[in-house]
Amino acid sequence: MEPDPRFTLANERTFLTWLSTALALSAGGVAMAAVPEGVFVPWARTLLAVILVTLSALAAGMAYPRWRNIQRALRRQEPLPPPALAVVFGAGVTAVAVIALVCIVIAA
Repeated sequence: MEPDPRFTLANERTFLTWLSTALALSAGGVAMAAVPEGVFVPWARTLLAVILVTLSALAAGMAYPRWRNIQRALRRQEPLPPPALAVVFGAGVTAVAVIALVCIVIAA
């Protein structure tokens, strides 16, 4: 059975948002790696860049499987799968913010 087109299009927009998020995280990671040495200590700069790029890879890599699983559930009129990686992204972005904040306070 074909799901309501509005749900299919909403699922597609969510997929594209995951890809946009992945691109933003990747850009943030690259920018963090390019920050001058005097701003953050090297290990913190590298750690922040690695966390951001890793989150980017996860977001991009999981976007299509998530879209596919939701589309399948919509077609079968089953419950939607839970957002399994939401906790990972929330914790990852929180970790980046806290580490950056600590580095900023220490440098001030």
